[in-house]
Amino acid sequence: MKISEMKKLLKKNGCYFVKELKGHEDWYSPITNKHFTIPRHPSQELKTGIAEAIKKQAGLK
Repeated sequence: MKISEMKKLLKKNGCYFVKELKGHEDWYSPITNKHFTIPRHPSQELKTGIAEAIKKQAGLK
């Protein structure tokens, strides 16, 4: 999954961008009430473990 696809999935489920960090973006999930980071390179592929960790932090399956 590309980072741009992950962002679309997060937005679709109510998560939103908060601020830019060095090389990452800070996002917030209203499902888990937590902040989490994702890499800032939209055309890059996410490794499976990282994609699953982001989904878990966002409260997605």
